[in-house]
Amino acid sequence: MPGPIDDTLKHLTELSPQDWVVRGGWSAAPARLMDADIATITGATDKVIRVDGLPAWLLAVDFQAGHDTVAKLPDLLMYNSALYKRHRLRVRSLMVLLHKGADSPQLTGFYERGFPDEPFDVALRYRIVRVWQVPPEQWLAGGLGLVPLAPLGNVRQGKLPSVIAQMKQRLARDMTPNQAAELWSATYILMGLRYERALIQTLLQGVITMKESVTYQAIIEEGKTKGELEEARKILLLQGRSRFGEPSPEAVAVLDALTDVHKLEELTVRLLQVAGWQELLGVPVPRRRSRSKPSS
Repeated sequence: MPGPIDDTLKHLTELSPQDWVVRGGWSAAPARLMDADIATITGATDKVIRVDGLPAWLLAVDFQAGHDTVAKLPDLLMYNSALYKRHRLRVRSLMVLLHKGADSPQLTGFYERGFPDEPFDVALRYRIVRVWQVPPEQWLAGGLGLVPLAPLGNVRQGKLPSVIAQMKQRLARDMTPNQAAELWSATYILMGLRYERALIQTLLQGVITMKESVTYQAIIEEGKTKGELEEARKILLLQGRSRFGEPSPEAVAVLDALTDVHKLEELTVRLLQVAGWQELLGVPVPRRRSRSKPSS
C-alpha cells in the first residue's frame, strides 16, 4: 500500500509498537520500530518491530487492504527469511487485514510451498488480526497509535459518532493539539478504506482543522501533483495521437515513467517540431519484419 496509507500506518506503528506485539497474541515486552535494512528486497512489509524479550526477536507487521492478499504470502515468507539472515534474530509475522475485502479462506495462519503429493519444502506460520472483528473499545484502550483504527473495528455506522466522541476525549487528554491533528488526519485516511468521503467529513467536522495537520497537507499536495501530472500527460497524448497516431508500447512506457509536470509540458511544446513519437521521446524505432523474396 504505497502512498499516504502506507506512510500513515508506519507512523502509527512507530507510536505503539509494543501494542502490536500484544495484539498478535504474544507476551508484552519493550519494543520499538526499526529499519528493516533490506534494501534489495521489495517485501511484504517495511514495518519491523524489535522486541527486547528473552531472547530478543523481530516482528514483521504486514498491513493489507487489497484483494490480492493471498498472493502476498510468498513475499511474507521471503521477507521473514531475509530478516533472519540480515539480523540473526528469530522473526515472527503478523498480518493485519484492514477490511473484509482483504480476507480469504486461504488465510489460515499457515503457508507452505512444495511439490504435489510430497511433504512441503518451506513453510511459514503467521498470525492474523482482522481489524473489523475487534471491538472499537479495544482499539481505544490501546496505545495512541491504535486509536485511529477504532472506526474500522466492530462498529455499526450508527455508532460511529459515539466512537468519534470517545476518540476526541482520549486524544484531548493524552496529546497536544498538534499531535492530535496528526492522528485525526490518520483517522481520515484510514476511514477512507471503509466509508464514503461525505460521511467521513461529516463525522470529523469540527473535530480538528485539517489544514493544521502536516500529514493532511502532504496528502493534498500529493493529490494536486498527481492531478497535474495526469492532465499534462493527457494533453500530450491527445495532441500526439492527432499528429502522429497511436504511440508504440515503448513510447507509452516512457510517458508513464515521467513524473515531472514541467517535462511533460516541454514535450507538448516540442511536439510541433518533431516528426514522430520516436524523435519526441527518444525511443527506438520498431523494427520492421523483412519480407522474404519469393523463390524463383
